[in-house]
Amino acid sequence: MHELDNPFWSALRSIHEGLALRADDVARYPAAYAPFLGVGEDGIEVAPALERLVDPGESVYLIGAVPRVPPGWTLEKFGSLAQMVCETPMESVDGPPIVPLSEAHRADVLELTALVYPHYFRERTMDLGRYFGIYEDGRLAAMIGERLGTATAREMSAICTHPDFNGRGYARRLTATLTNDTLADGRLPFLHVSYANARAKALYERLGYRLRADVPFFSLRRAGG
Repeated sequence: MHELDNPFWSALRSIHEGLALRADDVARYPAAYAPFLGVGEDGIEVAPALERLVDPGESVYLIGAVPRVPPGWTLEKFGSLAQMVCETPMESVDGPPIVPLSEAHRADVLELTALVYPHYFRERTMDLGRYFGIYEDGRLAAMIGERLGTATAREMSAICTHPDFNGRGYARRLTATLTNDTLADGRLPFLHVSYANARAKALYERLGYRLRADVPFFSLRRAGG
């Protein structure tokens, strides 16, 4: 299995190993960082490890490999995500200054993601990598960040624009800038996008991303709580 076929596990075994909560062949992010869990390979029996890592009533999310589902757990498949990669530099896009986002910007980041990217962004998600934004009239108008990754690849994530600033090319500018920086650093930029978000997928294709693989996306919920 290619490392990007099992991206949560790959990240938790490499660049985020220091954050990982792990039991046997299961690893997860602390809940304050991301609701993601990975297993070493598809179909393995890891019930005791899951019980140590996931609280009763809690849901976690998996991409790629999933374990054998123990009694008392519910696995739901959401469908496949388009995993896209970019292998050549993009044409740069002019626009307002791009600001590295830090602790001083956390409240702005959480406000924007709660509005337009609410499902998987958590209080400390922006500690998983570098995040950048564009401010307009004192407001965080658009942002992008790094989430998953390995020694050789880095995920572009949380690419979003406040509805008040749509149509100004900010997402295009941020994506081109971070993608090119990642390539210059010798890593492969990749991202995940839902097929239901046809507009975003088309934008990434125009910018130079191509489909690498369809990766299945699941939720796993433990009963109780």
